[in-house]
Formats: sequence, C-alpha cells, structure tokens
Amino acid sequence: MRRHFNVTGSCDPQHHYMVDIKKRLEDVKNLVDAGAYFTINRARQYGKTTLLRGLAEYLLEDYYVISIDFQMLSQASFRTEEDFVKAFSEELLIQEEGSAFMSDDIRKILQSFAEEQGSQADLRKLFIYLSRWCREAEKPMVLMIDEVDSASNNQVFLDFLAQLRGYYLHRNKRPSFQSVILAGVYDVKNIKQKIRKDEEHKLNSPWNIAADFKVDMSFSKNDIAGMLKDYEADHDTGMDIEEMAGYLFDYTSGYPFLVSRLCKLLDEELAGKEPFAALSSVWTKDGFLEAVKILLSEKNPLFESLMGKLQDYPSLDQKIHSMLFSGEKMVFSPFDRDTDMAIMFGFAKKEGGNVVISNRIFETLLYDYYLTVHEVQREPIFKAAAEDKNQFIMDGHLNMELVLEKYVQCFDDIYGSQNVEFDEEEGRRRFMLYMKPIINGTGNYYVEARTRNLRRMDLVIDYRGEQFVVELKIWRGNAYNERGEQQLSDYLDYFHLKKGYMLSYNFNQSKKIGVQKVMVGDRCLIEAVV
Repeated sequence: MRRHFNVTGSCDPQHHYMVDIKKRLEDVKNLVDAGAYFTINRARQYGKTTLLRGLAEYLLEDYYVISIDFQMLSQASFRTEEDFVKAFSEELLIQEEGSAFMSDDIRKILQSFAEEQGSQADLRKLFIYLSRWCREAEKPMVLMIDEVDSASNNQVFLDFLAQLRGYYLHRNKRPSFQSVILAGVYDVKNIKQKIRKDEEHKLNSPWNIAADFKVDMSFSKNDIAGMLKDYEADHDTGMDIEEMAGYLFDYTSGYPFLVSRLCKLLDEELAGKEPFAALSSVWTKDGFLEAVKILLSEKNPLFESLMGKLQDYPSLDQKIHSMLFSGEKMVFSPFDRDTDMAIMFGFAKKEGGNVVISNRIFETLLYDYYLTVHEVQREPIFKAAAEDKNQFIMDGHLNMELVLEKYVQCFDDIYGSQNVEFDEEEGRRRFMLYMKPIINGTGNYYVEARTRNLRRMDLVIDYRGEQFVVELKIWRGNAYNERGEQQLSDYLDYFHLKKGYMLSYNFNQSKKIGVQKVMVGDRCLIEAVV
C-alpha cells in the first residue's frame, strides 16, 4: 500500500509519511511515570491526536490506558450528570471490548450506568467505581481525554474536572489514575475564554494541580529531513533532502500541519503538471514555492479557524495587525490576555523575551487578509496598482525597478498635495497595498525577521522563484540613509543577490522624488524616494 502525507486525523507510520516521535513519547512517559496531571494544549492541527494515539500504544507495557475523545460525545451527553455518566460509561465499555483489564463486577456496574433506564447514576457514583477499578487493576491506570475543551461551556464538564482533581489530590487515600492527560487548544488558564460570563463563578480551580507540559511538538529541520528520507527511499526523486527540509522549516517553523500540507501538495498536486512533469522537478525550490502559492490560496480548516478567531476577538485582531505592520517588538507577558491568546491559537510564538508571528506562512496569510478586505481594496493606491499590474510582468519576470518608478508616480499623483506626515507603519502598509494586486495569485511576500524593527523592515518578495528585497523606511537624513544602504548591501549576501531596493518616504519640503541607482561595492541598489 502506497504511503502518503496525511493532514486529516492522526498519523500512522504504516500508512503515512511522518516524523519520528519516539523522543517525544519518551518525554511524555517521564511525566506519566512521575504521576503527573497535565494538559497538552496546542493550536489546531498541531499533532495532539497523533501524539496521544502513539502514547496510548507506547504506555501499554507498563500501564492500562483509557483514551477518550470528547468529540465522540454529543452536546446532549453533557446536558445532565446522568446523561454524561451514561455516555462516558458507554465509551469505557466500547474501548474495553476485547481487553481483559476490567473486572466483571466493574463491567456490570458500568453497563448499568450505560443503560437507557440506568440507576440514576451521578458523577460521584461514577468516580467511586473508577477509584475501585484503579485499586483492583493489575497495572496503574492512565486516563487520556482528547478535545477536552470541545465541551467546556457547561457545568457538567466543570463538575467532571472537579471530581478528577479531587481524586487526584487524594490518591494516597482513594486510589485514582496514575496520570491524567487532557488535550485541547485551550490551556488550563484560558479555558475560561470558552465559559459564558454568567458561568465564570462556577469555575473554581480544577487546573492548579496541572504540571507544565514543555515537550516541543513542532518539527525541527532534522525531523523533516528524516521524513523526507523515508519518502525519498520510496520514490527516488533525487531531491536535495537538506535543502528541501530547510525550505519547509524556514517557511513553517515546524508547524506540523503546514509541513505535511506542503509535502502533500508537492507529492499529489504538482507532480505531472507543467512545468513539473517529473518528481525530480517537483522537489526543488521552484516546486516548493509553487506549493506555497497553492497553500496560501486555499481555504482549509486551519486557516478558517485562524481567521474566525480574529472575528471573535477584536482586541486580538488589533494586536496581530500591530505586530505585522508596525514592526513593534511585542514583549511577552503571561498576564496579557491578547498575547496569551495569540500564542494559544497559533498566531504567534514566544521568541526570547518577545512575541512574534509563528511562521512565514501565517505572516503572508495575515498580510493577504488585511490587505484584501473590502474597505482596503477601495483605496486609490490599490486601485492604481490593479489597473497597471500587467505592465510589470515581462516574459514571466517581475520588473521591480518599474514597480518602484510607477509607485513613486502614483503616490505623488494621489497623495502629493496632501503633505501629511505618517509613520513607518502607514508607509509599509501603502506599499504592500500597491504590491498586492501585482503579485496576487503568482507571488507572495513576507517581512524578514532579521530586519524587523520600528524604523526598518525588509520586505522579501517571491515571484516565480525570484526574490526581491525591498527596504522600507522614513527618510531621516543622508547619514541615516547611507547606513541603510550598507545594511541592505550586507543583507543581500544572505540571499546571494546583487541587486536590492530601497523605498524612502521623505516629508522635507525640498525633497527630490524619483528613482536612482547607487552602487555599494558590487551591489546595485535601486533607491526610490516619495
């Protein structure tokens, strides 16, 4: 059976190409061995379910494992305690079928709980018998619950957590699970975000016993390379594995879904289509950039979820917008609600003491979102670029020098008489707004993290495999500009480019607008002033 890259549900190494998660399983088992109660909270499609399923199998030698997915329970299952106990008992019985670690009397009790006309069972009775089961079992028992936050907005859920907490705290007197593992997007402090305001008073502290879960679930470059080696052994494409792993990591920062989705596009969508007739041409830089373009143009569940969160949380939306366009360093604070949510939902990550956008794919996706909303498309600079866009592409290549020349002209025609100063954020936004209709559907852009700050930001534009680096800034005199020229020239070495571009907004009355060429060593800089 042919293996493939999987982006839906959990992964199975017999059917899917996947990274080696053995080290992660070892790290999680150490927590279980220590008797920890912990949550695995990561953003959507971050490999939580794959990890849990692998863990359930990994623990079998030393533990009995109960693994339940709350998505398998309906909303009605949480309507009352009796409904929940009935549904929970049914799941336990289904999972235990064919196993031998449930005693006959415990099985009979759970069957009575699961019957339509059950014994008016409540959570207290359920946990009494779960405790008895833990005492009688030949091995320590581990409880794992996936998608635990899918049912968080009701009292039965909170009461269930309170019982778990109570038995865990008193496990030296009342036998309980060796370890409790809860998995979901919302972490132990942000579960409150899913609870209605009129129910917040019902949430005591079911979480304050949770151990920190510090296992890194993102894919490293070496993880990705290992997965590609498996693929290469089956397909013999001749790809440069280290190079391809580097591209995948650089654009995704190891976000599991993004890595797997790009690989799936390369393997299944590009192969056999012009200009990628053979797999050898697919697994190249050109093929990779084409896969990135396809990914950014699709409407998948992860992207829909991210965009939905921006609609649901306006202050989070403002925070993300500021991070993208201002270049401002967002200092990490565990007590800042919006920063916490940005990390929890996957938009951002902690890097040093700051918070940054998680990866290049998300950054481009978010720029596209903010620069193509209906209100933005009505702005005159966007309309001007949309009207002129065809002239910038010559034989399939983007003429960036002409883009800057036309931008200077359009900017002067539209805004020249206004003479209103603005900051770097607005300057970057206007140029990116101009670029969007020109490269839309064929190219993409991102802001280079190495140069992001309040006064300088390099925009890297990918168009059909060619890269263009454009420095955007406010004019602050010749000395400042000369330093910028040297910085840009040095930075071009990173991309192995001989030509770079600078765009300065000059608010001096005596300014001279236009485009000129400047040589810095053997580097040619195209400088535009508006």
